[in-house]
Amino acid sequence: MAIQRMDNVGIVVEDMDAAIAFFVELGMQLEGRAEVEGLFADQCTGLDGVRCDIAMVRTPDGHSRLELAKYHSPEAISDGPRNRPHNTLGTHRVMFAVDDIEDTVARLRTRGAELVGELAQYEDTYRLCYVRGPEGIIVGLAEQLG
Repeated sequence: MAIQRMDNVGIVVEDMDAAIAFFVELGMQLEGRAEVEGLFADQCTGLDGVRCDIAMVRTPDGHSRLELAKYHSPEAISDGPRNRPHNTLGTHRVMFAVDDIEDTVARLRTRGAELVGELAQYEDTYRLCYVRGPEGIIVGLAEQLG
């Protein structure tokens, strides 16, 4: 049996409101928020006593979603600095196609985003950059040219 689709990418955050504001500024839409707890949450995560808030944000086309989670118990843990370099093992980045990369970067900077490197151009096809968003998440932006 083959998979049907990728449903969502989960990201654990400390400041839920800041994370939602960042992704809404990017152009995603908040689908909803909920509190998750109980036996099913413990069984699914392999943790005991799970209680967390989640928020689901989706792209305007409705095909891609991020699930943001803020753990109240057990308390979230950090596996190192939040400004890890781009070549750190594990989750690399989440990439979004945008209409106007310069405008998007300017708007995200109002939410605390910083460029990881520089705005770059790949041949005559794309302008690309990475920004570091809330919780140190690296978000890729790609504007198709032409």
